[in-house]
Amino acid sequence: MKVAFSRQHMMHGTIHRPATLQRVRLGATPDGKLTAMSLMTTTHCHRDGQFVEHASNFARSLYAAPNRLTGHRLVKLDLPGAGPMRAPGEASGMLSLEVAMDELAEKLGIDPVQLRLINEPEVDPETGKPFSIRQLARCLKEGAQMFGWDRRLPRVGEVRDGRWLVGMGMAAAIRGNFLLPAKCSFTVDADGVITVKQGMTDIGTGTYTVLAQIAAETLGVPLKDVRVEIGDSELPPAPGSGGQFGAATAGSAALAAGMNLRKAIAELAANDPGSPLQGGPAEEVTFEDGVIAIGNRSERIATLIRRAKPDGLTAEGEIRPAADARNWSQHTYGAHFCEVGVDPITGETRVRRMLGVFAAGRILNWKTARSQLTGGMIWGVGSALHEGNAVDPRYGSFINQDLAQYLVPVQADIGELDAIMLDEVDDKANPMGIKGVGELGISGAGAAVANAIYNACGVRVREYPITPDKLLEGLVAKGL
Repeated sequence: MKVAFSRQHMMHGTIHRPATLQRVRLGATPDGKLTAMSLMTTTHCHRDGQFVEHASNFARSLYAAPNRLTGHRLVKLDLPGAGPMRAPGEASGMLSLEVAMDELAEKLGIDPVQLRLINEPEVDPETGKPFSIRQLARCLKEGAQMFGWDRRLPRVGEVRDGRWLVGMGMAAAIRGNFLLPAKCSFTVDADGVITVKQGMTDIGTGTYTVLAQIAAETLGVPLKDVRVEIGDSELPPAPGSGGQFGAATAGSAALAAGMNLRKAIAELAANDPGSPLQGGPAEEVTFEDGVIAIGNRSERIATLIRRAKPDGLTAEGEIRPAADARNWSQHTYGAHFCEVGVDPITGETRVRRMLGVFAAGRILNWKTARSQLTGGMIWGVGSALHEGNAVDPRYGSFINQDLAQYLVPVQADIGELDAIMLDEVDDKANPMGIKGVGELGISGAGAAVANAIYNACGVRVREYPITPDKLLEGLVAKGL
């Protein structure tokens, strides 16, 4: 069966990010120590669906506070189906909590970065479990230094650049770390070419690249001698892309398959009468540049396979979450810094600079990871300034039903933007110490924009997106 959807069908019939109402309450001592924290979320779902926008969950592990209340209320409405469109629940929830932290910092006269550092927990505040690794404080400190946060003036509306009011804002970022079951197979042929097979996906995030890198590194062959076959349900199963678990899950299964093939090749050579390595201990075989060796005895992998296994040699591997993984609190972290300009006459906001500093385990490929992080940050700008769709209460449908009318950030909306990744290997996460980056970039990004707007002009808008009409109302009330 083949089904064709129109653009209008796609806008109305597919899942969308559900709207949320969030109530944040914070209590703190004069020196900034949180004594109470609450983030309650009310969201909606389709009458036939049960999707819950978990916009409050992240708050349970972010800051230390002895008294805590988080939760969700779900309302069934006659609206199109809601779902995890483009981002995790952190993307919605941090839009409120990180703004509230900014307001608390102002109320107490404490720098927003320092307030977050004051409330760094030693263990997971919700479960009491130790963190596998937590470098949020380092993200905050190094990000502030690189961005020039010390030049920020805490009093609002104090900096002008021509007609523009200029301000800086920041927000923390957190996203949980997950590992799912997956399998993978590696085959080496008579030409020494390694073929990786896995039922994984690549939606532009770099799966082909990182799987090839893992294979090349594990088996000591040039990258040009690796072929990657993915995207077929007949291949060894993997969970696909999403939830920020793709690279860690697929990569860990690939590592297992590669190590098994490495062992099989070593044993083949050690037991092959025609191999210079024959009789040597298989565990001492080294792999480098397509050559296997024991001491000064060596031969090319292709030569061994061509002679001993002309039809190729295959090994499989799999990964499952370790039994002791639940003993640790595992997350990825980051810190967003943003500078905006606000036109007090038109209410227009322009993002001038944006920096994200992230700690997300071992980075397999710097270019593809940075692309995902900066893409997420741009999505955060869209959440803060552009994106929204009104609902027609008569019919329960979206008024705008095509992408031509849906506002998203374009090149001119994004000024200088960069993402920095800290060195990190989380040995509690998986055998390679990998974590995901696909959803971390958007988490907290929009709140940094909102906080920068307030620092620029002194107007708090509590309904996203922060469009010019909403800002103008506050600017007029302030006489700007």
